[in-house]
Amino acid sequence: MKELKYEIIKTVGVLSESPKGWTKELNLISWNGRDPKYDIRDWAPDHEKMGKGVTLTEEEVANLKKVIEGME
Repeated sequence: MKELKYEIIKTVGVLSESPKGWTKELNLISWNGRDPKYDIRDWAPDHEKMGKGVTLTEEEVANLKKVIEGME
């Protein structure tokens, strides 16, 4: 299995924290040396382990913001 390399460029914010210390975060991350994308996923306290997540382009984040703002 190919090694996954990542660099957290910017932590935008923590959305929640579990009783075990894992946090759901919105970060700007470069995956395998590629251009950074926004990323929402669970992280272990040391950021060495992660859960499954979703990556978004800047345009997708802007669209998500519009959708959230339109919620009742």
